Amino acid sequence: MQRRNFIRITGGGVVLAATASLAACDASLPPEALQAWSPPADGGDVRRWLVAHAILAPHSHNLQSWRVDFSVPDEITLFIDRERLLPETDPLSRQMMMSQGTFLELLDLAARQKGLRADITLFPEGAFGPTALDGRPTARVRLLVDAGVRPDPLFAQIFRRRTNREAYEGRAPEAVALKAIADSVAPHPIRVEFVGPEAGERLQQHRAIAMQAWRIELTTPRTLLESYKVLRIGPSEIAQHRDGISVNDPLLRLITAVGLFDRTQASAPDSSAVTGQIDEFNAKLATTPAFFAMVTEGNDRFTQVNAGRAYARAQLAATAHGLAMQPLSQALQEYPEQAGPYAAIHQLLQAPPPAFTVQMWARLGYAPPIGPAPRRGVDVHILPTRA
Repeated sequence: MQRRNFIRITGGGVVLAATASLAACDASLPPEALQAWSPPADGGDVRRWLVAHAILAPHSHNLQSWRVDFSVPDEITLFIDRERLLPETDPLSRQMMMSQGTFLELLDLAARQKGLRADITLFPEGAFGPTALDGRPTARVRLLVDAGVRPDPLFAQIFRRRTNREAYEGRAPEAVALKAIADSVAPHPIRVEFVGPEAGERLQQHRAIAMQAWRIELTTPRTLLESYKVLRIGPSEIAQHRDGISVNDPLLRLITAVGLFDRTQASAPDSSAVTGQIDEFNAKLATTPAFFAMVTEGNDRFTQVNAGRAYARAQLAATAHGLAMQPLSQALQEYPEQAGPYAAIHQLLQAPPPAFTVQMWARLGYAPPIGPAPRRGVDVHILPTRA
C-alpha cells in the first residue's frame, strides 16, 4: 500500500507523518509483495489452501500476526505472534484479538468452499488475561468432511476485499447494502449501528469524534512512532517485509536513501507534516456519508475474537455491494490520551462501559477501487514441525 505523505524539507531537516489510517493502495507496489492475492492452486495439503485465504484477512497496521501449527493431521492450531503487537495504540491487545478473529472467519469460509466443517475451539488451553498475551493458542481448528456443509456466498469477496482509506462519495449507502451488512453478522451476538445523512447532527458528532481521536494519535509521539517503526519505504523494503505501512512515494524514497528521514524521531505536533495530515484526513471525514459500528455486551477475549469474525463478514458483505469501509480505530483504543474520544463514542452509541464495548467503528461509503495490500505469504505463518 502506498501512503500519501505530507513532507516538508526545512532547515531542520525532514518532517513526515505517515500512519496506518492514511494508507492508500497503489498498483506500483512490487509484484512479489502481492503474490498472495493470486488464488492458490488446488492439490497438496488442503490446510495450506485454507491458510492462503485466511492471510488475506484485515489486520491492525497490516502486521499479520498469525502463526499456525500443522503438527496434528486434519487440524490447524492458531497462535498470535507476540513479536507483532501494538503496545502503544493497542495496549490491551483487543484489536489484536479481533485480528485473530478475522483470520478464523476467512479460514472457515475457505473450509466451507471445500466441503469441510471447521470445528473451531477458542482458547483450548485457557483464555488470555485482560491485559497481556502469552504463548497459549488462540484457537484449535479441526477439519471434518461434512456433506451438510454449504459454501458461503461471502467467500467470493475474499480476493476483492480492500480497506479503502481514500475519500468517499457523498451519496449514502443503499438500504439493501446496509441490510446485507447487518445480516452478515447475525451468527454473532453483536449490535450493529449505522448513521448516515438522515441522522443530521448525529452524523456530525461521529465526524467530530473521529477528527479529535485522529489528532490525538498523530500528536502523541509514542503512538506516531509505533507507525514509523513499521514503515516500509520503497520497493526493496516493501518486497522484503510485505507487511506494515508501505510507502512508495519517490520523494520519500530519495530522502530516505540519503539519510534525511529518521524513523526514530516523531514529527513535532505543530509541524506542517502533522498538521497537513490532520487537515487531509479531516477533509475525508467531513464528507464521509455514513458510519458503521459494532457493539458487544462484555469484552472478554472470546468476545473480541468473535467480534473480529463478525467484522470480517461485515466487510465482505460491504464489498459485495460495492461499498468501501475503513476502521476508525483511534477512538476505540485504550491508551490514556484517547480517554475523551473513547468515552464520547461509547456514549454516542449508547454503549456504556464496562457493560458494553464498541468493538468496531468505521467509515462507510462508495469510493473508487484500489489495489490490495502486501501479504507475507503462507510459508512464513507455518510453525516448524516439531521433531
